[in-house]
Amino acid sequence: MSTHADELKLRLMTIELLRTAKYKRNITYRELASKTGLPVTVLSRYAKGHVLPNTARAKQLWKVLSKLVGLEVELRSRIKFDEDGYFDNTDIIGDFNIIQQAANHALAIFAGKRVTKVLTAAVDGIPLATMVANALGVNLILAKRNKEVGVKAFLEETYVLGKDSGVTMTLYIPKEAIKKRDSVLIVDDMIKTGETQAALVNLVRKAKAEISGVFSLIAVGEEWKKKLKLTGECPIEVITYVKAPYESSTRP
Repeated sequence: MSTHADELKLRLMTIELLRTAKYKRNITYRELASKTGLPVTVLSRYAKGHVLPNTARAKQLWKVLSKLVGLEVELRSRIKFDEDGYFDNTDIIGDFNIIQQAANHALAIFAGKRVTKVLTAAVDGIPLATMVANALGVNLILAKRNKEVGVKAFLEETYVLGKDSGVTMTLYIPKEAIKKRDSVLIVDDMIKTGETQAALVNLVRKAKAEISGVFSLIAVGEEWKKKLKLTGECPIEVITYVKAPYESSTRP
């Protein structure tokens, strides 16, 4: 990942987000100043393109503005669980605008960090992971449920699909897809039990590579984090958390 290019991209994206807040959502400079802690004059100079924020300030602004102008709000409005605790994510992963905003969010979080590959499990994670890999300027690796003809050797990880299901699933990636020197960002559209993401973590570890972080649009609860067995130094970024439908309320 080219650090300077990505940091510049982040700074420009932050300006666009600020302009969206000011000119499309009609949030006043005074309101923005109270939310961001920055003077009205500074915000005005940014919005008018007179100056760009530095990288640290851009990240600070992005975190505040993204909550104000709302990818998280948009995602939450589309999450509707059925009586069995599942929801149809077609309206999310098929929406280019949402996926593009999410990719920008990932860039804002991971710009400046060392990421050399993006890894996801087929199939629902592919649209998001593709856009994130493009935003970060790195290659994408797909963990698949079947071995592909023509690939000589694989890394594989078998796990139980859901608690007490008795069903196992195996993910495969080409053995040469991840090198020891790689730093891999794991991306998925949704995390529920954490089993699939833990399998992806284990694949990276089998390749003796580094895990640079985990990124997801939606996560149900936080129990799944224990299954990943990641240190506190490895960032886990989820745009919105929800509670399972059988729980009494939704996390704000």
